[in-house]
Order: sequence, then C-alpha cells, then structure tokens
Amino acid sequence: MLELTSTAAIAAVLGSVATAVANEAGKAAWESAGGLVRRIVGREVRAPRGRDELDSVAQQVHDALRHNPALAQAWTAFARSAPRPGGPNRVPALHASTRFFTDRDSERKALSAEAFRKADGRPRVAVLHGPQGIGTSALAIHWACTQLGRFPDGQLYVDLRGTGSTPGADPAAVLRLLLQQFGIPAAEIPPRPDGRQDLLRACTADRRLLIILDHARSAAQILPVLTSAPGVFVVVAARHPLPGLDAMGIPVGPLADKDARRLLTQVAKAASVPLDRAALPAVLARCEGSPFALRAAAARLVAQHWRQDAAPGGDAARTAVADGIRDLGPDAARALRLLAQRDWPAIGAPMAAATLGMDEPTAERVLGELADSHLLESATNGRYAARGTYWMRPLIREYAAPEALREDGIEAAQEAVRCAVRWCLAFAEPASKAALRAGWRLGDPEPPAQDGVRYADAGEALSALRDQLGNLLQAVVTAEELGDADAVFRLNQALWPVQLKMGCHDELLPALRAGVRATEAHDPGSREAARMHTLLGLNLTELDREAEAESAFTTATRIEEAVGHTRGHATAVESLGLLRLREWRYSEAYDCFEEADRILDGVTADGEGSADLPRARALLERHRGRALRGLGQWAEAEARLESALTFFRGTNEAYNTARTLTDLAQTFEESGRPADALPLIDEAIAALANEQAHYPLVRLRAARERCEGPAGE
Repeated sequence: MLELTSTAAIAAVLGSVATAVANEAGKAAWESAGGLVRRIVGREVRAPRGRDELDSVAQQVHDALRHNPALAQAWTAFARSAPRPGGPNRVPALHASTRFFTDRDSERKALSAEAFRKADGRPRVAVLHGPQGIGTSALAIHWACTQLGRFPDGQLYVDLRGTGSTPGADPAAVLRLLLQQFGIPAAEIPPRPDGRQDLLRACTADRRLLIILDHARSAAQILPVLTSAPGVFVVVAARHPLPGLDAMGIPVGPLADKDARRLLTQVAKAASVPLDRAALPAVLARCEGSPFALRAAAARLVAQHWRQDAAPGGDAARTAVADGIRDLGPDAARALRLLAQRDWPAIGAPMAAATLGMDEPTAERVLGELADSHLLESATNGRYAARGTYWMRPLIREYAAPEALREDGIEAAQEAVRCAVRWCLAFAEPASKAALRAGWRLGDPEPPAQDGVRYADAGEALSALRDQLGNLLQAVVTAEELGDADAVFRLNQALWPVQLKMGCHDELLPALRAGVRATEAHDPGSREAARMHTLLGLNLTELDREAEAESAFTTATRIEEAVGHTRGHATAVESLGLLRLREWRYSEAYDCFEEADRILDGVTADGEGSADLPRARALLERHRGRALRGLGQWAEAEARLESALTFFRGTNEAYNTARTLTDLAQTFEESGRPADALPLIDEAIAALANEQAHYPLVRLRAARERCEGPAGE
C-alpha cells in the first residue's frame, strides 16, 4: 500500500488517467478521480493542468492519506483498476510493392546505410524527395518489402495527405494515424499531442520497426514521430527536402535510359500491348525517365495512340497526364476535369454521378476508363479502400482543374462542385438521422431520403458516415469557399453523431472551426452561429482544451440568450456543465444543470425542441447524478440516475439507456457495491450491441473487469 500511496505513485496514476481520458473509461475514471481526491483532501480541488499542478495535487493526496487508512485503501483500489493508455497490438503487414521495379540501386544503398548504421542516440530517418511521379513512394515501399526480416516487429505505412479538410495531416493527426496502425482503437488514443507522443514512444521502445510516412509536406509532420530507439527507422517520401528536419536526404531523379526502357517493356508486356519499336525512342524521350509517365505511356504504345506531335522537354509527368487526357472519350475527359476541382478522398460512382449529372452505371464506366488510363487510382489503402472507389493524384488535379475553366467554363466547374456538396449533404443528413434518431437538431430539417438507401440500424448508418468522412469534411471546406453558410452548418450538424459516438475529434476540428467562421460571417448573432460554438466547444472539451471550450460555450450562451432561442440556450449551459465535470468542479456543474433545467421551462408547447423536452430533462437528470456522485452524495446521485434510466428505458433509446446504466453502475461501484453494478453493466453492453458506440463500450468492459475482481484487490 505504501508504494501505491507515495507521491510519485499518485502522480503516475493521475497522469496515466489524464492520458487515457480520450476514451469513455478514461473520462469516467477522471471524474471518479476528482471525486475521490475531493473526499481525500476534504475540499474541492480543480483538475490539474500540466505537470506542476498534477504534482501539487499528488502531494496533497499523499499528505491526507498518511492520516486516513480507510481512504488510503480506497485510493489503492482506484489506482489498481484505473485505466491506462492501450498498448500496441501486432502491426499489420505493409502493402505489396509494385510488380515492376527497376534500378534505384544507389538510393536503396543509401537507405540501408541510414537504417543499419551504428546506434548513437540520433533518430534514424531518411527523406526520399523528388518531383511528382518520380517514384519516391514506390521506392520506399519496394525497399521496405526487401527488408522485412530486418524489421520483425512490423512495418507501418501512413499517408499524410490529410482527410479532405486540410491539405496535409497535422502533427497530432500523424500521431493518431500511427497509433491506429499499431491497432490502438480511436477511443483509446490520448486527446493531446504530448500524450500521443508519449504513447507512440512506448509503442516503439524495444521494437525493430520501419515507419513509412508518405506524401509529407513539412518537418512539423515528422518531428513528433522521431525517437532515439535504435530499432526504429523512419522513411519519409516528399516532393522536396524538408527544412528543419535533421535527416539523411536522398534525392530521387529520373531513371536512366536503359532502366526506363526495361520498365516500359515490362509493363507493356504484362498488359499484352504490342511494343512499337519504331516509336520507342520518342516514347523514352517524351517520358524523360519518369516512372509515372512510362507506366501511363505503356498503355498507349499501340501506334495510333502514341503521340509524337510535341517535342520532349519540361515536366514529363504533366506531359503524360496531357497525353492521357487527349486519348480519353469526351465523357471521361469532362469527368476528370470536373472531379479535379476539389481533392475528394474517395470518388465513387454515386458521388461522381451527382457531380457530373449522369446515371450511376455511366459514372461507373467513366471512372473505370479513367483508372485504365492511369488518371485515377484505386483507393487500395486506408479507410477508403473499397471496390470502385478512387482518388486522384495531385499532379493530375493540378493539370486537369485549370483545363475545366478553358473547356467547360467557370460556371460549369463551379456547378459541378456545388452538385458534389449537395450530394454530400443529401447523403449525410439521412445517415445522421438514422445514426441518432433521438435528440433535437436546429431547425429539425427532415432530410430527403436517398433512393434505395436504407440502414438496418444506427450502427450501419454511423459506419456509413464514418466511411464518407473525408468527403464530408472536404464538402464543409468547399461550401465555406462557395459562401454557402447553410451547407457548412448543416454538414457539421449532420456529423454530430460521429463526434458523439466515435470520437474523431481532431479530424472534425477544422470543419467545426469552418462552421463557426461561416455562420459568423453570415450572421454572428444567429442561432446557427450559436449552435456552431456549442458543437465546437464540445469537440474542444474532448480534446482537453478547456479554456477554448469555455470561450465557445460562453459565446454560445450569450448569443442564444440574446436571440431568445430557449432550447439552444439550455443546451449551451448544459454543455458548460459538462466541461465543469471534466474540471472536477462538481458543485458548479450541478448548478449549470439546474440552470439549464430552469431555462427549459421557457420552451413553449409548440416551440423548437418541445417534442424533445422530456428527453432533455432526462439527460439533465443523468448529468446531475454524475455531479452528485463526484460530490460523494451517493443516495442523491442514485435517485437522479434511476429517474433518468426509467425515462430512457421507457422510450427504448438504447444509447442513452446504456450510458445511464453505466453511470449508475459506477455509482454503485464507487459506493462499495460492485455486485450491484455487474447486472447493469451487462444490460448496458447488450443495449449497445448495434450502436457502433466504441467509446462507451470501452468504458463498460473496463468497469466489468473491475467489478469482477476479487474484493480488495
């Protein structure tokens, strides 16, 4: 017991729980820690921010425990069962190298030299850099596939292109993507970058690992990943050297003529394309050693398709794109130009059909033609890997997008973009409604049903939203650029179930900030602007950015009260109470929930949100129960939670039934009744079976393990 109640051990437990606060188990443990600290110290203690405050709280707890054996025993029980960040699972295998690969001997030797040099504390990192289409990504993957035995603990690949709302993944997102590659669920990834970095270092320590970071844009994306662990080698693929990154730079240039000829011959032979020997010198000269250009040219080596009307010179990859576009049919050429207007992460037939004004079978045929011409690539990696789903290389977008302005006109190009945004909105709102049927939405729009789209349950609808998240985030940014504040707001509101049930907080943050900007630019005193501040504040709370969250909630409260929007005003105050729970300010949290309940008295019988009023009050009962539990008022907390549970059971609302059961079980557990908690936990797990609610399930499984453990363990 002495070891677990030392100042250092107490600080370690609090720090571990703070790091794990991304998931439901961590959030519940953080609330429990606050209540326990309050009982131990004998007064309210604010949740610590930063190492110094955490050490101060740990010292206060240690000093109090020295004189109270009963509380020391309670702390020991909490410390032994407190959640900690998840550990790594087996890393998935690297995806296959390209079938045809030639030369690059000097570059591969340079990679090996950096990878296997004597360990001296410096990170092992190399940057392969060269122009688009030169093959930096292919080189990194091919070399990695030849070195599998040297990295027996795994090879990780992460594409840093971003998710659609940003031009490239930010450092925090890079860390998240890597941790997910380790098999750590999104619900267990720490919200703060420093917590993610600590967890990544724990995952990589004492392991022999290869990490490939593709399409890097800046040193800032790479620096948090670097470690002095001697068994870790990081290979970066980028267009240019990355200033500020202390790494071995390996330039990747054009293939020599003999290697270019070999690659062209191999690809053409595999595709059963007759090699036009007479055209070969012109082909090689035009492609200028660019692997992308050579592969694209191989499909056009039939004499009537090869073009010799332009002299070589300039950018061979762009020349290859131009050649490929000239050989397209008119429908495919137009499709490429219009789809290139935005960086859509996952282009499928339904979205393409809506964007281009054609039926889905025609869109599917056109996408196939573009893929056959190497102008679209199958989404074979990551979240968007699905048959018939494609993405467009940046170099193709950069060439094709301006072509639309010349060939189709600016109005046609903009209309295609607007159609894509409308498709995203028409997809998102019904899926959102199916994923979260209860609750109020501002304006409560009845989303138009998409033809043929039916969701078996909330979990299926939520998965559909998650699968299209990149496109939906890109649609938010695009709608803001178009000045369509209504679409920006509605898309963000439709994404609320993803935030509530699956997290994805750092992915959603840029879109939420865009929502605040767009609604404030349209009307800073509107209900939409207030709602966006509330949604942003809830996101910032989960990202452990309390000061920003408080500012957002305060702004929302002020606007909602000024415009007389009673339902929104109550929600903003309620959200501020949730923030107070996170900060261990339980009395203030309770007061916020009481105030929100009083505000709801002003909702008229036919006013906005009136139909949801009983549910809103039940949620406030649940939150009051949580605040009372933090204050150690077990009986009052139980009564509030039982009241909320009766309502949610009666309305068959599985998600909130499960969450209330979980809170009640935690109350029983903390008040010394773990046996009473177990049946509630089992009921909650069963209720979430079809909800795809990863966050709450993590918390429930952890609670079950604690309650099943031997008494006093």
